[in-house]
Amino acid sequence: MRYQSFRKAGAHLLFVALLTTGLAFAPSTAFGQSTKQAKKLSKKEDPSMIGQRNINGGWDKITGWFGGSKQKEIEIGRQLSLQVEQQAKMVEDPKITEYINRVGQNIVLNSDAKIPFTIKVIDSDEVNAFALPGGYFFVNKGLIVAAENEAELAGVMAHEVAHVAARHAMENAGKGALLNYGLIAGIIFTGGITGAILQNTAGLGQALAFFKFSRGAEKEADMLGVQYLYASGYDPTGMATMFEKLASKNKKKPGTLSKLFSSHPQSIDRRDASIALVARFPEKEEYIISTSEFQRIREHLLRISNSVSISPDDIDEGGSGRPTLKRRNPVPDSSDDEVKPSTTKDKGPPKLKRRNPPTDSDNDN
Repeated sequence: MRYQSFRKAGAHLLFVALLTTGLAFAPSTAFGQSTKQAKKLSKKEDPSMIGQRNINGGWDKITGWFGGSKQKEIEIGRQLSLQVEQQAKMVEDPKITEYINRVGQNIVLNSDAKIPFTIKVIDSDEVNAFALPGGYFFVNKGLIVAAENEAELAGVMAHEVAHVAARHAMENAGKGALLNYGLIAGIIFTGGITGAILQNTAGLGQALAFFKFSRGAEKEADMLGVQYLYASGYDPTGMATMFEKLASKNKKKPGTLSKLFSSHPQSIDRRDASIALVARFPEKEEYIISTSEFQRIREHLLRISNSVSISPDDIDEGGSGRPTLKRRNPVPDSSDDEVKPSTTKDKGPPKLKRRNPPTDSDNDN
C-alpha cells in the first residue's frame, strides 16, 4: 500500500512538472495569439460571418411600408436612379464602366447585401460616390482619379455597399426622411441648396436628412466595409487611408469633395476603430493593393480630364503594371521592401501587400 501511494504521489508530481515545463517552453506565438484573441470578434465584426447574418433586418417590422419588401426598396432606388441619370452626364466608355462594375460587384459578392447592384460611372471630376436604396450605385470619375491605388477606391465603394447592406437610407426613410425623387436628385448634383430650393423649399430639411446618416450608421458602415474589403482580398486599411487623404485634400482645396460626400467625414476615432478592428481579423499572407488595370484607367481619366482640381502631383508616371509585393511589417536591415518585377511579360498581376515578413522559403521563390 505504501509503495502504491508513493508511486501515485510520484506520478502526480511528474505530471505537474511536465505541465509546468510545457507552459514554460510553450511557443511565444501561442501566448501572443491568446492575447490577440482576448477580445473575440462579435458576429457583426467577424468577416467569416458575412452572408450568414441579417444586418439591420429588424427595420422590416418597425418601418412598415418604407422598410418592407426588397421589391419596394429596389423600386425606390430605381426611381431615384432614373432622376440621377436624367440630370448627370454618364461615362459610356466600356473600359471604364466594366472595370468599375467588376471591382464593385466583387465587393457586393463578399458583402451582406441581399439585393443585386447596378453600378455606373458619372462623368464628373467632383470626388463623390453614393449608393441608393435597392443597390443603385454611382461612382464619379473624380473619385477614381483621387485614389492612389485600387484598395483605396475599393475602400470607398465597400463603405457605400455597407450602407445599402445595413439599409441605412431605408432606415432614414422609415423615420420620415422623404421620398421625393426629384428633390433628392437635385441635392446630389447641387450640393443640397440650389436644386432643393428650386424644386421644393419645404422639403429641404427632410431631403438632407435622407442622405445624412447618423454617427452610428457611419461607424457601422466602417465596420462592415473593412470586412468586405478583407473578404474581397484587398488591404482592409485602404478605406481609412482613403477617407483620411480625402479629408486632408478637401482641407487644402475646399470644394474638392462634393458637399454630399463631405457631409459625413471620417473622424479620428472612426479611423482608429477601423484599424483596430482590422488588427483582430485572422491573418492573411498577402493583400491586394492595386492592379495594372486600375493604373491604366486612372491615367486615361487624367489625360482626358480638364478638371482644374487635379494637380500634376496626382499623376503617377511610374506605373509599370508589374506586380509589387509590400510587406505589412518591415524586415530589419532591409533597404527596400519592394520585390523587383520579373523579366517575363505579363498582363499586370495585382500589387500585393504582405501581412507578415516573409520567411526564408519566401525569399527562395
